[in-house]
Amino acid sequence: MNLTLKAWNDAPNEIAIAPLLDCCASREWAQQLVSMRPFQDMECLINAASQVWATMQEADLMQAFRAHPRIGERTHTQSTEQFITWSLKEQSSASDVAEETLQALRSGNILYEEQFGFTYIVCATGKSAGDMIDILNYRLSSNRQTELLEAAEQQRQITEIRLRKWLNI
Repeated sequence: MNLTLKAWNDAPNEIAIAPLLDCCASREWAQQLVSMRPFQDMECLINAASQVWATMQEADLMQAFRAHPRIGERTHTQSTEQFITWSLKEQSSASDVAEETLQALRSGNILYEEQFGFTYIVCATGKSAGDMIDILNYRLSSNRQTELLEAAEQQRQITEIRLRKWLNI
């Protein structure tokens, strides 16, 4: 068994919640996963994480979304240090781009938030800044319910990547 997972399985609840919140900032999601311990292996945890995420209410989704910095921004105060570190690495393709591209991201982020009421969430791993702008512009044509589901799916993908990082540290 993965040593990190074993230690986490054995940890007190409040200690066990902390690394989950680094992966996804929904406290309800983290509490439900902690209550399901022990997990046999990483895949069992990841599958359970996805299943629990699918049951979250809008308030839980919003809590998770608020923790994310806007695409192209460098800091966010509502997140843990590990969460911010991972976000910056995931968004690294949006950090060294032309000012014109950063401005397009800033403008798109604001328009998205005004239209949908939450931060633009995209699984940025492996995507260029241009890709993220294209996705954002496409998603601006959605209705709120469709976009809420898409943002939740993007958060699920981000969470899976981060769970794998955490367990492979």
